[in-house]
Amino acid sequence: MAIEIPAALKPVITFFHPVLMTLTLTIAFYALYLGVQYRRGRSAEGETKKAMMGKRYNQKHFQVGSLFLVLMVMGSIGGMAVTYLNNGKLFFGAHLLAGLGLAALAALSASLAPLMQQGKEWARVTHISINVSLVAIFLWQTVTGFDIVQRILAQMTATT
Repeated sequence: MAIEIPAALKPVITFFHPVLMTLTLTIAFYALYLGVQYRRGRSAEGETKKAMMGKRYNQKHFQVGSLFLVLMVMGSIGGMAVTYLNNGKLFFGAHLLAGLGLAALAALSASLAPLMQQGKEWARVTHISINVSLVAIFLWQTVTGFDIVQRILAQMTATT
C-alpha cells in the first residue's frame, strides 16, 4: 500500500524528524545539566545543600528526562515512518540500528527511576553510565543523520 504525500507537505514531513531529533539532543544536554546539578546538591553540605535542593533539580531532571524519553521514542518511530512513506522501504544501516538502540537505552535508563528513588546507588551509577553512553551514541547518530539530510537535499535540488 503506497501513501502519497502531498507535494506541499513533503519537505515539512521529510525534515520533521531531523529537526525533532536536534531538539531532542538539546533536551538531552539540558537533562544532563539538571542531573549533574542534582548530584552536586546531594553531595553538598550545609547551606549549599539546602540552597541547591530548594531549586528542585531532581524534579526538573525527572520532567525533562520524561520529555526526552517521549521525544526519543516518537522520533525513532517518526523517522522510520517518514523514511517508509518517502521510499517505500526502510534503509537498514547504522543510523537505523543506532536509533533503535538509543530508544531502548532511553527506556532502560528511565526504568531505573523507581530504584533510584529507593536509594539504590547501583541504579544511579547504572543510570548515569547508560546516559553518558546514550549521549555519545546520539552525537554520533546526529553526524550520520546530517549525512542523510545532505543526501536528501542534494536529491531535492537535483530534481528541481
